[in-house]
Amino acid sequence: MPFIKLNNHNIYYETHGSGETIVLLHNGFSCTKMWEGIYPRLVKAGYRILMYDRRGYGQSDEGEDFEAYYTGDGFRADSVSTMALLVEALGVERFHIVGQCEGGVVGVDYSVCYPKQVKTLSTASTFCYSTILLEDFNQQKFPASFDLLPVDIQNKYVYWHGPERAAHFFNLCSRYGGCYGTGIFDLRPVIGEVACPSLVMYADRGHFFEVEQGVAFYRHLKNGELAVFPKCGHNIFEHYPEEYVRQVVAFIGRHTA
Repeated sequence: MPFIKLNNHNIYYETHGSGETIVLLHNGFSCTKMWEGIYPRLVKAGYRILMYDRRGYGQSDEGEDFEAYYTGDGFRADSVSTMALLVEALGVERFHIVGQCEGGVVGVDYSVCYPKQVKTLSTASTFCYSTILLEDFNQQKFPASFDLLPVDIQNKYVYWHGPERAAHFFNLCSRYGGCYGTGIFDLRPVIGEVACPSLVMYADRGHFFEVEQGVAFYRHLKNGELAVFPKCGHNIFEHYPEEYVRQVVAFIGRHTA
């Protein structure tokens, strides 16, 4: 299994296929394994796929005092700097980004920090802004503990993060929300700085975020497009994997022809 040491932590990554590179950024609760129904379709469409587990997710190192790191002011910036080190180490100069939920936040931040590297940005079910504290929001949306999750969801966490980390990881993520921090979250000022063509994919009946969040995200982009998936929950990639890929491939094609 390929690992690379970045910022003093072993980071797990995978590459597949050939062609223009698409970097897949996982959401805030899973890891590269969430892309198992997506990346083979993108490879078949003629793309090289790079995906990796951010620090503390999946098979990547947590490091010491992960909770302080996860809830600290440097979490979002570190997510960007680690990705920059990874693509540099692998010799990837320009690429497309596809980010699911929290991965979309990383994608937005990266596109603003390194505009010359990012050809296009696609996000799906990415939170745009909150009106209440994120800790209060999470209390409304998540069970109070791992043990209260449905068994099939518990099994997913074990598959993603291993039996030793699954419960602790969920309890931490569901309290604080990772990239989103512990206060009021508002991505809109940063969205306006994204220069590359950007696709916003949103579910029309997601459990976590209303579709109006996707519209607000789209409205704040300089060069944006919006695709709303009907009768769809938060994880569009699970509900409509073929359409998810079709939208991304068609979008990239429109802007790289």
